[in-house]
Amino acid sequence: MSEKQKHATAYWKQNLKYLVILLSIWFAVSYGAGIFFKDALNAIKIGGFPLGFWFAQQGSIYVFVILIFVYVRLMNKLDKKFGFNE
Repeated sequence: MSEKQKHATAYWKQNLKYLVILLSIWFAVSYGAGIFFKDALNAIKIGGFPLGFWFAQQGSIYVFVILIFVYVRLMNKLDKKFGFNE
């Protein structure tokens, strides 16, 4: 394998690592907080609404948008590290 291919392979491995971590966080928030742990979270109220309901309706969307910005930042750093930035 050439040096260029090793470089590209390392880049994509790191990219996939970021994707797995960020999607796991989103899954944990979306399904974990919104569905699996909703009964425990419903004991806590935010603005008069149960926390489990809030995560199912709003929280998972907010977390997803935040994760998009985190992914962009991580990828910009990764691009600079591997010399793929513009």
